[in-house]
Amino acid sequence: MRVIHLVLVTVISVGLQAQQLESVRVKQHIKILASDSLQGRGTGKEGERMAAAYLLTQLKKLKLKPMGDNGTYLQAFPFKGGAHGEGEAGTASNVIAYLDNKAPTTIIIGAHYDHLGLGDQGSSLDANPQAKIHNGADDNASGTAGVLELARYFATNKKKEKNNFLFILFSGEELGLLGSKYFTEHPTTDLTKVNFMINMDMVGRLNPETKTVVVNGSGTSPVWEPLLKSQATEQLKIKTDSSGIGPSDHTSFYLKDIPVLHFFTGSHADYHKPSDDWEKINYDGAVAVLNLIRQVIEKLDGEPKLQFLKTKSNAMAVRSPFKVTLGVMPSYSSDEPGLKVDGVTEGRPAQKAGIKTGDLIIEMGEYPIKDVQSYMEALGKFEKGQTIPVKVKRGGEVLTFQITF
Repeated sequence: MRVIHLVLVTVISVGLQAQQLESVRVKQHIKILASDSLQGRGTGKEGERMAAAYLLTQLKKLKLKPMGDNGTYLQAFPFKGGAHGEGEAGTASNVIAYLDNKAPTTIIIGAHYDHLGLGDQGSSLDANPQAKIHNGADDNASGTAGVLELARYFATNKKKEKNNFLFILFSGEELGLLGSKYFTEHPTTDLTKVNFMINMDMVGRLNPETKTVVVNGSGTSPVWEPLLKSQATEQLKIKTDSSGIGPSDHTSFYLKDIPVLHFFTGSHADYHKPSDDWEKINYDGAVAVLNLIRQVIEKLDGEPKLQFLKTKSNAMAVRSPFKVTLGVMPSYSSDEPGLKVDGVTEGRPAQKAGIKTGDLIIEMGEYPIKDVQSYMEALGKFEKGQTIPVKVKRGGEVLTFQITF
């Protein structure tokens, strides 16, 4: 009788354990992904391929369905290196897996797994970055580990949720959201059936004093704000930002009219530097954020497909050193001379003047625009309150708009 009792206790314990999100697993993933052996996971580099191999091994263990190219977990896409697409061409890969609950709608849970490699991608904030390994423990091994842990939770959960799950690890984010943009243009699932998208980018440095997580995209569906407010506690405070556009992969999905949330525990002195290492991660804090995401998903389980709302941007959505902003999302993958507009932020100068997604900006004031770099250089020349002519190509026409910053 006692033996049977012990067996039952063991079975119950294992079942309960499967329901928990575990910091020890998050730590294991981050230590591997942010190790020197992966050489900073530079886009298209050997370290990125090693990271992808580790990710698909973890997803295979969970018996998740491959949703990449040709029955694999990998979705390859072309890119050009350099901070503004001026470097050599290469190929990188998204890693994609599917949990089929036979439901009518699907939740996408994603994070980017690439980082800055050896500091040669142009966006390091180190004074002398060349040949230094940028391990990117927080940015974004933390979010990547979060996807793996949530995948384990939902794959082993005894309850069958009323949504399917698509788990995506993106590459090319640091070069301009390349992987997520490619996926939304070449989706391996029906995007019209996507309920919402959850993005984790830098969720590993929760401040133990403020205990605040920033959640961007809270204006992309009417359910987000009241739901998030109901989940705030003294142990985990929530600061929301309504904009669906920001410097991470959720933007690509927002631009396809999908409700999004981006979870972010804040910037820090190690951001985009070689010092962003695994020892500095707040692992309990990361699990607290994962539990918040789990609760949000479970609270909406069985509810109708979320309504999408367009949002206005604010200062939090744009990390810019310039005095002015045009309010456009540049394409980093376009080969056309000029700046291809991938998205326009409502309420900003470009939208007010009439510039649209798909336009090609070729001139700002007296400055010709040939690429993202020349656009950035020109933007730095203007002052708030100034009005300038901006020329764009739209179809076969060249149009001029008066932009007031």
